[in-house]
Amino acid sequence: MPQAKTGERETELVSFEEIKPGARLKGIDPSGVAEVVQVSQFGPDALNLVFRANGKVSERLVYRGDEAAFEIIGEGRTYGFDADGALLRLASEAYRMRLAYLFDPYLAVTASQIEALPHQITAVYGEMLPRQPLRFLLADDPGAGKTVMAGLLIKELLIRGDLERCLIVAPGSLVEQWQEELADKFGLAFDILSRDQIEASLTGNPFIERNRLIVRLDMAARSDELKAKFEASPDWDLIICDEAHRMAASYFSGEVKETQRHKFGKLLGSRTRNLLLMTATPHNGKDADFQLFMGLLDADRFEGRFREGVHKADVSDMMRRLTKEELYRFDGTPLFPERLAYTASYVLSPSEAELYQAVTTYVREEMNRADRSGDGKRRSYVGFALQILQRRLASSPAAIHRSLERRRKRLEERLREAQVLKPTGSLLLALERDLPNYDPDELDEVPGEEAEAAEEQVLDEVTAAENLDELKTEIVHLKALEDHALRLRQSGQDAKWRELQSILDDPKILDTVTGVRRKIIIFTEPRDTLDYLQHKIVGTIGDPTAVVVIHGGIAREARRAAIAAFNSDPLVRVMIANDAAGEGVNLQRGAHLMVNYDLPWNPNRLEQRFGRIHRIGQTEVCHLWNLCATNTREGEVYRRLLEKLEDARKALGGKVYDVLGELFEGQALRDLLVEAIRYGDLPETKADLFRKVDGAVDVRAIEKLVAERKLTSEGMDPNSVGAIREQMERAQARRLQPHFISSFFREAFTMMGGRISERETGRFEITRVPGVFKERDRLIGRTDPILDRYARVTFEKALINGQPQAELIAPGHPLLDAVVDVVLQRFQPLLAQGSVLVDDTDPGTYPCLLIYLEHAIRDGRMVKSGEPRAVSQRLQFIFLKENGSASDAGPAPYLDCRPATDRGDSVSRGRNYSTVVGRPRRRAGAALCDLNTGSQSSRRGEATSPCGDRQGRARRKGPA
Repeated sequence: MPQAKTGERETELVSFEEIKPGARLKGIDPSGVAEVVQVSQFGPDALNLVFRANGKVSERLVYRGDEAAFEIIGEGRTYGFDADGALLRLASEAYRMRLAYLFDPYLAVTASQIEALPHQITAVYGEMLPRQPLRFLLADDPGAGKTVMAGLLIKELLIRGDLERCLIVAPGSLVEQWQEELADKFGLAFDILSRDQIEASLTGNPFIERNRLIVRLDMAARSDELKAKFEASPDWDLIICDEAHRMAASYFSGEVKETQRHKFGKLLGSRTRNLLLMTATPHNGKDADFQLFMGLLDADRFEGRFREGVHKADVSDMMRRLTKEELYRFDGTPLFPERLAYTASYVLSPSEAELYQAVTTYVREEMNRADRSGDGKRRSYVGFALQILQRRLASSPAAIHRSLERRRKRLEERLREAQVLKPTGSLLLALERDLPNYDPDELDEVPGEEAEAAEEQVLDEVTAAENLDELKTEIVHLKALEDHALRLRQSGQDAKWRELQSILDDPKILDTVTGVRRKIIIFTEPRDTLDYLQHKIVGTIGDPTAVVVIHGGIAREARRAAIAAFNSDPLVRVMIANDAAGEGVNLQRGAHLMVNYDLPWNPNRLEQRFGRIHRIGQTEVCHLWNLCATNTREGEVYRRLLEKLEDARKALGGKVYDVLGELFEGQALRDLLVEAIRYGDLPETKADLFRKVDGAVDVRAIEKLVAERKLTSEGMDPNSVGAIREQMERAQARRLQPHFISSFFREAFTMMGGRISERETGRFEITRVPGVFKERDRLIGRTDPILDRYARVTFEKALINGQPQAELIAPGHPLLDAVVDVVLQRFQPLLAQGSVLVDDTDPGTYPCLLIYLEHAIRDGRMVKSGEPRAVSQRLQFIFLKENGSASDAGPAPYLDCRPATDRGDSVSRGRNYSTVVGRPRRRAGAALCDLNTGSQSSRRGEATSPCGDRQGRARRKGPA
């Protein structure tokens, strides 16, 4: 019986009328043979064809006469089944490695040096990855590991081929931390944008040259040059903004007050497909401001001015906010330990109370004078300056003395300058120029060093005086207050310091048996108080090396050294910090004890500070002491607030701390404290202030606020954690196991000329990386380089640690990716050729056919390659039997087989069938997609080329 030759196809010219669904045509697409999926006729002489070629679906309009260039492919044999079986198995494994994420839905977790927690898994794999394009706000509590979630997202998108260009925008103090964590935990190399880098850039625009960048928020937001370079660069696949609340805008006097950061945030959103904002404080208590903030994600949905009760958009599909009380480990136990807060009250001495009364009177009178001026801008600046002075008064004798001294000296300079210009004294003092453009709330969000400088400038220069006589009078008044403060400072009277001393001797801090102090962090505000406390505490402990400090003016290297010493050096026992350490600083390894020496007027700061020690990894119950004077006007209000918070905590648990920033939506806490300063001596005013505090911190009000301000309805409980654990266990069983990766890598690597040898169990040294892999890496243009050699590599996460530390070879590692690419480049055509494999363990005599099916559901959006984006994808191995029945072949069944040999493995071939003679159980080869199984004369063969069904519901894998 005549037989077609291996690989031969029958072809014939096609007529226009023969172009129908199912026809296989040559010449319609340059990539090879195309299968017609759909035909739409436009009159007698035009057809619109939808066809599939080489796994891609395309469309073309064909006119009568074009068919002369087409050939119709007949039913000749498509696959030869004569490829090298060993190389075919290797190519099959490379193909499986390329699609590893289809077998392991948590591949980035597997390929990273982290142990992900349930809430991190749900954030990345449940909330963010399914959203394409992504416009999302991740607002979990401080210390929940949002940086890890961002790293998982980046890694997973990279592995899936959905990410090439990624930009991270963060406060200046956090950029090095981002760079280190992404490198250490995920093996991701990011560059930090610097001035030197810009100057050394070949094109002058690093946004074009580099695909992975970390940018300091203020460096970019305040530079028109950098923003222009950013706009001139290609779009980004993903932009992540850390501490994104700094990009918020606000309503001021009925109009939107946009900051440079907010404008930059809008620019970022316009130049990326995926935008992720991260902050633990998304809501400042004002719904109107929150709407402006969410407009960074979706300007259309949040367009228009906010109107209470009318204009409230649903944000449940755009954000997630989990509180610490909702976070659990995989065993169902709470992730965070309990947190307890105490109010440490103290009473000012008579001398302190006298100075307090004198300074408060000055503040009140100057505020009243500013109100009478009728100038709203002046009133705002004067009020801000006097608030700073009042907070310095409550901070320490050193802070108020130095503040009064600096203010007096600066106003004297202003007086001399004005007298030179206008000696008559009739000049009205214009509002000071070049003052920082911040309101009190905004100043809470600027970098520490900048905030300190801005406060000093406002405090030293702003005055309510409108002429020289008023300015002279104010200077005399300031001189008297300064002398009073100096006498108090020299007397050594400081009730607040004595209260801190008693806390430092508390058994929770000082072990009375061993005399060893437990580590503690003390938060203050002014630099003067920080220096004052450092001197006092060193004198108490007797060891200068036991105390470290962090403030806005400290260099980044010194800051990192102080944090490392506090966390790891057993001799360092105390850290003194201001709010420059309030963001992105991890101190949970060092301490579980904290003191608020100065209480912040923005209650959000309370939770941010507490979050420095109450973070993932903290194992001890966290204790916080809040120092509060009982006989000051603002102290009485704050003490009332702390007492009510403690009552609420007893009833509601730690969740009360999660809404501190939103408790005073109607009237900010700052405004209540100012009102207490100005009018707190009136009994009716004090009673009204107490009523406002009681109403804001009422248990039922907090419960309602917790529900509302979650802003989304999702949550976690031990039952949902159990379901996540089961999903991960199933994924663990399905994933590409490390020994498969190890076996493939070592075989392919050595075959290409690489040298790899085992040094310790499961740990290998690579002494030579072939040039073909490095050249492939250069052609692909990956950010992560391939090295010439590696001291240690491993395929098991548990074996990374050791001397030297090993690199984890897993999907996403540049060397493994290069090996996969080279193997597929050279040997993928074998998958379309087919081969014969034999399973010696099966006594059966019937062969069967193995087909690879790669299912994909695609939408109308295009990826960079020009293909439609896959929204869902699967890879399956199917056994096809002689009778036409199909069964699941399991994962990588070809690994159970060996290549067929001439000895004992005879094969006869007929038209559209293959026969194995002897005792093999399985043969491997490439299957026809329109296989006529009725003519199969044998049953137990494998086709090792991906192939779709006749209706084209699956992707056919052709020659590379």
